[in-house]
Parts: sequence; structure tokens; C-alpha cells
Amino acid sequence: MAVTSAVHTLVVTPELTAATVGSGLLPVFATPMAAAFMESTACLCLDSLPEGETTVGVRIDIQHLKASAVGETLTCRATLVRQEGRRYWFDIRVLNARGEEVAVASHERVRVDSGRFMAKVQAAVQ
Repeated sequence: MAVTSAVHTLVVTPELTAATVGSGLLPVFATPMAAAFMESTACLCLDSLPEGETTVGVRIDIQHLKASAVGETLTCRATLVRQEGRRYWFDIRVLNARGEEVAVASHERVRVDSGRFMAKVQAAVQ
């Protein structure tokens, strides 16, 4: 059973900047790290799946709206807006401490059997 929303907070560190991860040259919160922050928050909504099951992200449509400096605190809220069978859709928003939207996304995840999924991945590389 999934919960309807989850909240996660982080402080922007130098390791999370565009200059460090290679998505740009400036020391601001990187878009790929924003996507990871958003996906990990969505996963918190699905932390009570049956043993041996997990979800994988299959789509994220992100808008990175505002730069965030090292030291800023960001809060992400993921809200489950729809579920059909093994598919889950989320609305996700990241806000800074001033309440300004930093990033927004729609995100889709699919529930999988962990063992079968990894067996297929391993078989594909051998």
C-alpha cells in the first residue's frame, strides 16, 4: 500500500552542484541532482511494498525553475496522484526556505519483482 505523499529535505552541498557532477560550470544545485532528490522522495511514498518488490523510475518530466546556492535548504514533496496496477504517477515540487518553487516534475514509476528484474539486467550484459 502506498502513502499519498512524502516530504524530504536536504542542504545543497558542493557535491550536489552542477560544477561537481558535470552538468554545468556553476556551483549551484545541479538539475540531475534535483531529479534524483525528486525520485528518492517519490520512493518514500512506496516504502511499504511487499518484500522482494521495488519500483523503478520510467519517466520524469522536470522543470528546474530557480538556482540554489551551496548551503540552501530545499524541501521536496512528492504526491501520489494516480495508481493503475503496477504503475504510479507523482506530482513533485521542490521549495527553498523562502517558499519559492525551485523545481517541479511529473514522475512515473513501475513496480517490479527485484530478483526477476536484476536477472534480466544481468542476462542482457552476458
